[in-house]
Amino acid sequence: MGRTRYIVGISGASGALYGRRLLEVLAGTGSEIRLVVTEAAAKVIEHELALPIDLADGPSVIRTLLGHEPSNVLYHHNREIEAPISSGSFQTKGMVICPCSGGTMGRIASGSSSSLIERAADVCLKERRPLILVPRETPLSLIHLRNMTTLTEAGATIVPASPGFYSKSDSVDRLVDFMVSRILDQLGVENTLMARWGEPARKRHPED
Repeated sequence: MGRTRYIVGISGASGALYGRRLLEVLAGTGSEIRLVVTEAAAKVIEHELALPIDLADGPSVIRTLLGHEPSNVLYHHNREIEAPISSGSFQTKGMVICPCSGGTMGRIASGSSSSLIERAADVCLKERRPLILVPRETPLSLIHLRNMTTLTEAGATIVPASPGFYSKSDSVDRLVDFMVSRILDQLGVENTLMARWGEPARKRHPED
């Protein structure tokens, strides 16, 4: 397979900052990243991060989110159903949808994929690859909870965007890093983004 591959999906839930930071950190590992951004996510990103995104221009999407265009990050439009990540024969080490909207989660849970982000998630489930969903919505309805149960039983991991405070985070960025660290842990990606329980606090950026 060559270098390690991961899929990062960003859907239309609040919490775009989590998705952008996850993409940034994973890209920094040198792994190959396949990125999918939904139409609703583009609207949330513009609203929350003041970053207008043209989903028809892949290089522009990457530059907008990362500030540059690293060669290891490849973008697929959400309507590009024929993209490699829609096939189980295209091997990856897993997928994260961060944040994951209730609608996206529900369609994945029902197996009725109608877009690339949903199909790629379906592939991870059927191939028994890590699928990590990061919902932020609260409160949760019974439908949300049942969908989460269905997905967990199918092999997905639900990581709600609920940062802990034992690391004594003093900024929004550090709270975001707490969650991104927990997500990376589920992927098996080593990181030092958060102060772990019983360990000394670490700087946000290893190069600092």
